[in-house]
Amino acid sequence: MKFRGKNYKDNVSKIEKGKLYSKEEAVKLIKELSSTKFDATVEIAMNLNLNVKKADQQLRGAIVLPKGTGKELKVLVIAKGDQAKDAREAGADFVGDSDMIEKIEKENWFEFDTLIATPEMMPLLGKLGKVLGPKGLMPNPKTGTVTTNVKQAVLDAKSGKVEYRTDSYGNIHGVIGKVSFSEEDLLANLDAFVKTIIKAKPQTAKGTYVKSISICSTMSPAVKIEQNSFDI
Repeated sequence: MKFRGKNYKDNVSKIEKGKLYSKEEAVKLIKELSSTKFDATVEIAMNLNLNVKKADQQLRGAIVLPKGTGKELKVLVIAKGDQAKDAREAGADFVGDSDMIEKIEKENWFEFDTLIATPEMMPLLGKLGKVLGPKGLMPNPKTGTVTTNVKQAVLDAKSGKVEYRTDSYGNIHGVIGKVSFSEEDLLANLDAFVKTIIKAKPQTAKGTYVKSISICSTMSPAVKIEQNSFDI
């Protein structure tokens, strides 16, 4: 049985059992419930009515949150020539080609949060799939991290880009900011995330698409949101 601290139990008692809160109420409550000494991360969880055993019902993509994530990401770009130059000018923290791939392989180096690569570099990166994949760092065209436009990819990553993908149960989790964000900024990010997932609905999905939406902060219980509070 998972141990829950006194603060967590106290917070649970502040959430009305079985109630679906409006998005405004939920954001306000999450900020009030946060009791960590650090700036807690606010996350969203959406349960979707998808059969993820079917390839065309497995969602994966990315969104640039309008108000950012509150975290400064370190970006590594694997590219050559002008594209490497563009990456540096856009503010990438690390830029290289085979030298950076070798550094990851031989030194087990992972001092970066996002990895962007040009298509021509992917065959070389392929050998690191078993290392990068489990860490969620393998570049993918669906998330915009395999691209010829590395400048825009770096700018997106630096300005608040978050990736999403369905798990084996049809759930999607994502970061929408920090507890220190204003209610207005958290709501803007929440709206953007939900609308992105709604637009990504597979054509083959049947029945009610979104089963539930909830948000929580680090070490806080989840607050369920009434779907009708979204303009979707």
